[in-house]
Amino acid sequence: MHEKQRVAVFASGTGSNFAAIADAIDQGSLDAEIALLVCDKPEAKAIEKANERQIPVFAFQPRTYPTKADYERDILQKLNDCKAEWLILAGYMRLIGSTLLDPFEGHIVNIHPSLLPAFPGKDAIGQALSTGVRVTGVTVHFVDEGMDTGKIIDQEAVRIREEDDRYSLQAAIQEIEHRLFPRTIQALIQAEKREEIKS
Repeated sequence: MHEKQRVAVFASGTGSNFAAIADAIDQGSLDAEIALLVCDKPEAKAIEKANERQIPVFAFQPRTYPTKADYERDILQKLNDCKAEWLILAGYMRLIGSTLLDPFEGHIVNIHPSLLPAFPGKDAIGQALSTGVRVTGVTVHFVDEGMDTGKIIDQEAVRIREEDDRYSLQAAIQEIEHRLFPRTIQALIQAEKREEIKS
């Protein structure tokens, strides 16, 4: 029996992508296990979802730390303790600093609700609606020190209909996110395993 890749999921909100990843693992389409949920909002719904699945949680309040490096050192300790190999950003609303980027280079992945490089940063759905584009989408990309600037791994387009508002467009985007993200994580894990076999 091979060992599953251990992933830590970072979330700030409802945790819908966290749940989609956990469901894909349960269904056998994602060959990984969630070792930890990292959450910067102790009241976030994502924590409830982790507790229901008995997944360990590290919840923290950034403002209680002097600097980003301080709280990232605490996160890094927890990641090392649980032997996490991948960091999966699933609606985590903070830029990752060098404290985490350096040890996990090439192993931090984010999902963003637009076709990057269009509409980076916060409220990508609102940005797409206000500029009147007819197509937006979902991007999975590696994380670097910039805001949604890392190398793109996969994308899928979403057509914006005349009648779409923020809620209907978000629902259409999330439907794709929940399918695309677990599939992309699985592809990354398989690619790395193939490299290991070769070497």
